[in-house]
Amino acid sequence: MDFHAALKAALEAAAEPGRAAPMQAYMRDQFVFLGVTAPRRRMAARALLAGLKGIDAGALLAHAQLLWQQPEREYQHVALDMLALHRRQLTTEHIPALLALARQRAWWDSVDGMAGIVGDVLQAELRRGGDGHAHMDAALRHDDFWLRRIAMLHQLGWRGDTDAAWLFGAALALAHEDAFFIRKAIGWALRDYARHAPEAVTAFADLHRQQLSPLTRREALKHQPR
Repeated sequence: MDFHAALKAALEAAAEPGRAAPMQAYMRDQFVFLGVTAPRRRMAARALLAGLKGIDAGALLAHAQLLWQQPEREYQHVALDMLALHRRQLTTEHIPALLALARQRAWWDSVDGMAGIVGDVLQAELRRGGDGHAHMDAALRHDDFWLRRIAMLHQLGWRGDTDAAWLFGAALALAHEDAFFIRKAIGWALRDYARHAPEAVTAFADLHRQQLSPLTRREALKHQPR
């Protein structure tokens, strides 16, 4: 069996059909589901994904594209698991392809997963002395608000590697937007950085109280002493 046929068999064997409807409802009926929970999905696909060790980036992205075309949402989640596992094969030249993939069948689950993968690729580039901001600058200005969300979230978990000036600039650039997913993302990104630099985030949130939405401020200062 090839990879995709074997994966289909593994996921269908792991499915609990009674879970499909609640999973679909949780995602506001955006997608259909097989009924495979995240732990069962990871277990079912683990050996198959590990078997792709050494795969080149082109083949990796081709697999991801095929998985993205499947109607059941679990296949997109497996694609994200696969890209995350083999992220060292990816470089900044693959960022446009990753962002293009994220725009297909976009919802917060796949977009946030892709933000983490893009962030890992860009952080690795930063540590090699490169600069990935050009990609995120463009995403921050993109018409598609899901790409703007990826730009806002890509530094999650970076701690000391975080470019604070870029983060705060991006927060202000998007602060005027009404979309819940953008306002939430700004607050989440600021809250994450507050684990590393709480005083800087508090000062920023206080200085720009008028620009930041109440939702953004609540999220940003959620764990801050007031």
